[in-house]
Amino acid sequence: MAVGTTIRDGIAVVSFDNPPVNGLGLAVRRGLAEALAQANEDDAVRGIVLTAAGRFFSGGADIKEFNTPRAEQAPNLHDLIAAVESSAKPVCVAINGTALGGGLELALGAHYRVAHAQAEVGLPEVKIGILPGGGGTQRLPRVVGLETALNMIVSGTPVAARRLADTALFDAVVDGDPVAAAVELLQARIAAGGPHPRVRDRAVEHADAQAFLAWARMGVAAASKHYPAPLRCVDAVAASLRPFDEGMAVEREGFTVLLHSPESRVLRHAFFGERAASRIDDIGPDVRPRPIERVGIVGAGTMGGGIAMNFLNAGIPVALLETSQEALDRGLATIRRNYEASAKKGRLTAEQVEQRMALVAPSLDYAALADADLVIEAVYEDYAVKQAVFERIDAVARPGAILATNTSTLDVDRVAAFTRRPQDVLGLHFFSPANVMRLLEVVRGARTAPDVMATAMAVAKRIRKTAVVSGVCDGFIGNRMIEQYSRQATFLLEEGALPQQVDRAMEAFGFAMGPFRMGDLAGNDIGWAIRKRRYLEQPDMVYADNADALCEMGRYGQKTGKGWYDYRPGDRTAHPSPEVEAMIVERSQAQGIARRAIDDREIVERLVYALVNEGARILEEGIAARASDIDIVYLSGYGFPPWRGGPMFHADQVGLYNVLAAMRRYASGHRGEAWAPAPLLVELAEAGRSFNDPVARPRAAAA
Repeated sequence: MAVGTTIRDGIAVVSFDNPPVNGLGLAVRRGLAEALAQANEDDAVRGIVLTAAGRFFSGGADIKEFNTPRAEQAPNLHDLIAAVESSAKPVCVAINGTALGGGLELALGAHYRVAHAQAEVGLPEVKIGILPGGGGTQRLPRVVGLETALNMIVSGTPVAARRLADTALFDAVVDGDPVAAAVELLQARIAAGGPHPRVRDRAVEHADAQAFLAWARMGVAAASKHYPAPLRCVDAVAASLRPFDEGMAVEREGFTVLLHSPESRVLRHAFFGERAASRIDDIGPDVRPRPIERVGIVGAGTMGGGIAMNFLNAGIPVALLETSQEALDRGLATIRRNYEASAKKGRLTAEQVEQRMALVAPSLDYAALADADLVIEAVYEDYAVKQAVFERIDAVARPGAILATNTSTLDVDRVAAFTRRPQDVLGLHFFSPANVMRLLEVVRGARTAPDVMATAMAVAKRIRKTAVVSGVCDGFIGNRMIEQYSRQATFLLEEGALPQQVDRAMEAFGFAMGPFRMGDLAGNDIGWAIRKRRYLEQPDMVYADNADALCEMGRYGQKTGKGWYDYRPGDRTAHPSPEVEAMIVERSQAQGIARRAIDDREIVERLVYALVNEGARILEEGIAARASDIDIVYLSGYGFPPWRGGPMFHADQVGLYNVLAAMRRYASGHRGEAWAPAPLLVELAEAGRSFNDPVARPRAAAA
């Protein structure tokens, strides 16, 4: 970190540098406060320009100081803004790049602001369950208007500086050097004489503020029923109509209440968890990613085409390979249809559709993969099929090319052994639809090279995926856990529940879809194929037979018009099926199981705690590096309710002692053998710790 001052024609240019996003940590705040004081004491200085190095002006608070005493240690952000605002000599902030949160609030404390046209500004605090706490809710409405400020603060979405060029937020928006423009502006304002303006002294103007705020409250309340922060933001912005100090008191109260709310704890957990997931502990910054300029994809089906779109969206050329012209044409038509649908919604222009389609090189010849830097296989989940594909890829791919399998359950090390370069092989498990779902499981094989892993993480960021590293095991993180969830769901059917009751309970808990609706959407035959493999590979694993019976009836889900539910042509509404209910009851009777009434609490606990228990095993084995990685997998790819923070965080909030007690109760009932608790869960529960306790390192991972 560095804060430096240079003098330009009587103007002190104070610049700070705190990579990667110029966070306003304690050292930066002290350095800036001292530089401001020195500039005010220097008789040769007539004005002060405040700017930053790099592409960011400031991302706001330094995340390394979140939840630590340093965040509020003097000079805190309020102290620094007060020093800028009360400076005897005029201060102009030169915004060279993105200014978010406290970075924008600091700029609002200045007398003048100049921004580069491509800079973006925003107050994203609502995304972590709080509101702007450095005066943003009071100053922003005074310079951009009540409506614009409320939209920016409630959404947390950054806005391009050029879109705000006509507001009082900026005194100038320039295409050139904002620092030079700021120096020039200050010199002109100093020469003109008179007092220098403070944002706090401006009034908020609106033709009918109370009617607008009432309308905004209704809309925000309807859209954010699980989160209190957006409505608190409305209250704080509404307070900007009062005298400034009164409004600041409302902002401070709202900030304090939200900071300690369970919803904010959940959102902060997800925020930090996503950033932690992007780091691989044993791969440092000295490991350089390989350049990825061209990608090859084998398989142009639903998955392969969706994967291709991620790279096309990022401007990366793709060689798309299929075994028949018909399959290739069908895949290309699907990609075009998806892009044209986006164009109809105004998300793309017709020109952008053609630009992306032009990046695809369709082929029936493996030689088309010869110059690819990364080749991804997206074919049927069968070892024999994978072997045939990887042997052909291995024969044509250039040395140093990375070879990836999109398998969702198979052994990546076994796949790597099909090649002569296992060090270049890893798993890239995309989730369907691959062009929409954010999650990407990056599966690290036993011999995967460090720079291959570094490349995969860099590529994930480039194509806007949330990447989580997994070790090799059957199903990796997400699918290994969801299997236990699904087993419990079918066990409940044996005991007395019906699909609609189970789905209703899980959707009330907050899942986007219950397990049976999800199965119908994904295709019940997929799970059937996995179970058939399990019967051979893991004969001790017990399953309810109602899921197999369903598939034997040809009820594969929406694609066949019938699954756990009945579907009507052109309608995806799930209608309870008398045929399925009769089958479920018949299977219970055939096994001598007396059906009973089951309440929703039991349904939720059994399904969620099945996830938690398997997650504990995954941690213990070192398949996942940290509990938050598991939570990010479930928040990003499996529809886990975001306001609950993921299965492991939710278990921490319930208390691991209580989770373990519930599991032991269920172990005495039907299919009780499925409830053998993971040793790590027992160890943490008995020690009064949690999965996300920093000292609760999994033994296998810490070894």
